[in-house]
Amino acid sequence: QVRLVESGGGLVQAGGSLRLSCAASGSIFSINIFSINAMGWYRQAPGKQRELVAAITSGGITNYGDSVKGRFTISRDYAKNTVYLEMNSLKPEDTAVYYCNADVVGPGLAEGYWGQGTQVTVSS
Repeated sequence: QVRLVESGGGLVQAGGSLRLSCAASGSIFSINIFSINAMGWYRQAPGKQRELVAAITSGGITNYGDSVKGRFTISRDYAKNTVYLEMNSLKPEDTAVYYCNADVVGPGLAEGYWGQGTQVTVSS
């Protein structure tokens, strides 16, 4: 019903930058009564729980995890149902699989959808 496709992950040296993208698509968006509320990025490192990286609401309010504040920036193209994550000053501890999330709402629907994940590896 809703598909999230992430891109932009990869291998980068510490101090470097990467930009992740996540595009949401689905036939329900052709019906204007369904929309995306918040979109966000989460990450999960081996042996650790999935954690919030950054999120942005439909009104543009942003929220960041403490460990990425000042280094990462989330933005959103509302027309394209796409969210971006600009990651600067990357550290080895940022290494994880990054997942995109979108909260889709409408009549009889309030559900979070996940992308398949994209690997980010930061070498020291």
